[in-house]
Order: sequence, then C-alpha cells, then structure tokens
Amino acid sequence: MKNYHYPHSDLADELDRLREAHLYRALRTLASPQGPQPLIDGRRMLAFCSNDYLGLANHPQVIAAFKRGADTYGVGSGASHLVTGHSVAHQALEEDLADFTGRARALLFSSGYLANLGVTSALTGRADQVFEDRLNHASLLDGARLSRARLRRYAHADPLILASMLDGDKARIVATDGVFSMDGNLAPVPALVPIARRADAWLLVDDAHGLGVLGEEGRGSLAHWGLGPEQVPILVGTLGKAFGTAGAFVAGSRELIETLIQRARSYIYTTAPPPAIAAATRESLRIAQRESCRRERLQTLIRRFRAGAAELDLPLLDSATPIQPLIAGTARQALAWSRQLEAFGILVSAIRPPTVPEGSARLRITFSAAHTVEDIDRLLETLGSLRCEAPETQAAAVC
Repeated sequence: MKNYHYPHSDLADELDRLREAHLYRALRTLASPQGPQPLIDGRRMLAFCSNDYLGLANHPQVIAAFKRGADTYGVGSGASHLVTGHSVAHQALEEDLADFTGRARALLFSSGYLANLGVTSALTGRADQVFEDRLNHASLLDGARLSRARLRRYAHADPLILASMLDGDKARIVATDGVFSMDGNLAPVPALVPIARRADAWLLVDDAHGLGVLGEEGRGSLAHWGLGPEQVPILVGTLGKAFGTAGAFVAGSRELIETLIQRARSYIYTTAPPPAIAAATRESLRIAQRESCRRERLQTLIRRFRAGAAELDLPLLDSATPIQPLIAGTARQALAWSRQLEAFGILVSAIRPPTVPEGSARLRITFSAAHTVEDIDRLLETLGSLRCEAPETQAAAVC
C-alpha cells in the first residue's frame, strides 16, 4: 500500500517565501489589560497600535457591567440568535444602538467581518453588481466576492471615477469605509450619496473607525458629514474599537433588519456573542456619549503628534483621525522601523502587503484617549532617531 504524502513541504516552502519577502506575520501575547503600556511577550511597552481609541477596553465601569452581565446571564450564549441565544441584554443593546445611530433598528453580529459578509450576501446575487472603494476593508471586499455578485472597485476616494463607471449602469450596493483603517482618511460620503441614488443602489458605510471618535457624541463619520438614514441607508459599525468590547452591528430600516434576520447566513448560523459583552457595551456606549473630553483629548494628541512629525519631516499621510500612517515604502523598511522602535520600548506594528498596496508598507500609528502628552513626545523623540534600511552593501542612512 502506497503511503499518502501530505504536502507539508509545500506549506513550509510558502512560509519560507513569506519570511524572505519580509511578509511573515508573528503572533504576540498580551498578558495585561489593553492600555497605553500593555505587557506584551513578557515586556512592558508603550504601545501605539491598538484600536481602543477612547480608552474604554479597561474602564472600571465597563468591567463592572461585564461582571454583572456574567452573573446574570452566564458566560456563553449557548446558541445562535434565532434559536435560544438572543438575550434581553442583546435586545437592549440593539435598541440603544438604533437610538444612537438614529435608525429604526439595529442587528448584532459576532464580528465586523461577519456583519459585512451578512449584509452583502443577503442583498445581492449573481445578477448584481457591487461597487467598492479600492481601499475598503477586506471584509467588505470579501462580502462582495462571497455573495457571487460582480465586484467592481473604483479608485480610492474618487467619486468622479465611480460616477463614470456607473454611467448608464446599475448597481445593487455602493460600499465604502467611513474612515479607512490603514490610511486614516474619511471617505467622501456626501459626494457618493447622489451617485448611489442615480444608480438606484444601496449606499453602505462601514464606520468601524469613525463611531465613538467623530461627530456629536461620537456618532461617527455620518454625523460628522451631517448625513442620516435617508442618505446612507446601511450603516455597519464595530464594538471592539472605540467602544472597547467586541462584536458588530448593522443599523437601518425595519425592512432591512428583518431581511438580514431571514437571509444573512453569517447571522443565522453563528453563535450569538456572550450576553455579558452586550451588557458591557451598553455601559461603554453611555460613557462614549457623555464624556466628550475623550474625543477632545484625542484631537489634542493628534494635533501635537502631527505638528511634531512635520518638524521632523516624517512621511505621514494626511489624517485627522487617531490612525496616523507613517509610510516606509517597502516591507523590509517597515519591519526595520518597527524593530528599531521596539528596541526603545515602543510598540508600533508594521503593516505590509497584502493589507496595503505594494510600495506603501507603513507603520500604522494609532492613539488612544488614554495616552498622555508625554507619551506622544516620547514617540516623536524616538521617531526622530529612525534610520532607513539601505542595501546590504551600504551603510544605513538617517531618515
């Protein structure tokens, strides 16, 4: 009997290729609560790579609400929402989120990825077209691909290109990030509204990085632009970033939410999030709304950082959000910068292809309201000492 050969060597060869191309990704282990100075891989470091924008992931009131939720509902939800997993805590959070976003209803998903897969697959099919910004989050792009609709990508943040692609054509969905997760810039949503209307398309905005951070009471990029459900009928949001917990939601009309309950496979066939998470999120949502000082502090830190970066002539992208990308160009350079910072006790992740386009590898620097002015100054001082990687035969140059 001939022994079957499992292709382990093929996997090993591919892993070696990733290492040689400086694209290999390694896990780090967190041994403390989320915060500006977490314990990572056994070392206390000053971190600028979390999405905990408002500093709520370790807030004592949020922790207390989580504990009360666990005492009341237990740990696991035990089933999908449509079986026995939908608790009164989930229901209350959905009502709070609908009110927060100014929409008729909201529907919880276990993650932002599942929310985007669920919406697109529920609303489109083979005969449909989905138009998306080229730099949309992977979950939006994958949602269109898995829906079997035709995915068409327009140039980043370019409504004129989108309009020309749609001229005389039809679309089922036009989708964009509200704040782009790797660039930190806002989508030109006001310009997309009339384009989507002319194409008779749903306009979907994933505001994962805008909610809690932008707009009055942190209501997000749509509030920043003064847009509501009439202009943007589908809003997707996540809870694991500014709100400090986990999960996601879709907000919209009653008919939209009922359709998702009936047809979104990533909702129907997924275990509901723990009810205690929902209880904690209700508390973090209240804190985010009433404590505008957190957003004000964020803006103060961002302005200080950008002013200091300009003095150092650092290659930053234009961003007024907590996401501040420092462009390295090559994956090798981004990794080198990340390692240089780590040697000084500062943690910033290197973002490389395929997460970002070739030639635009970067350090994705992110801020939290829990950071201090002293933290920003320490980061700037260290960034000023970064050195550019040169070819092996040359000495490194000062950036």
